[in-house]
Amino acid sequence: MKRLQDVSGLLVAWGKGDEEALNDLVSVLYPELRRIARRHLARRFDDCSLESAALANEAYLKLAQAHGILCENRVHFLALCGQMIRRILVDHARSRRYAKRGGDAARVPLDEALFGAQARGVEVLALDEALVVLSKTDPRKVRVVELRYFGGLSVEETAEVLKISVETVLRDWRMAKTWLFRELNRK
Repeated sequence: MKRLQDVSGLLVAWGKGDEEALNDLVSVLYPELRRIARRHLARRFDDCSLESAALANEAYLKLAQAHGILCENRVHFLALCGQMIRRILVDHARSRRYAKRGGDAARVPLDEALFGAQARGVEVLALDEALVVLSKTDPRKVRVVELRYFGGLSVEETAEVLKISVETVLRDWRMAKTWLFRELNRK
């Protein structure tokens, strides 16, 4: 419980611009950042040069550049980190594709967590583009995907961040997976 109180206090301090609070916060939550990063990198088929430590460190650097963001709690902070990791992976895939002049973009298998037994490899850029399209009609479903898939949050944690019911998260998660599966199979 003391550790959670520490995290809450550090989040408040960082939200007010205390950069040392971010350093302390990341040192407490770094194992969770690495876990999120490892989970995403384990899905990759390509010869990705990123490692979980580098991905977690890059997320930390982006947080440091933000100069304090208001986060209500640990779950909100990890949700923010999940969004940053998504952006880092997309940026990395774009730079690799540009470097290869349109060649192989980074591929991420959309594992059973997203598509069940019909999992297959999908370009991270294609997933990002599909999420951008979905965000125009249903931004909440995109947030559910970001929090669950990229942030590694549980259904309950996702409901807490979005301030919606667990049932709504489950419904949005099912609908988003179905929509993404159909959208990504069109390409």
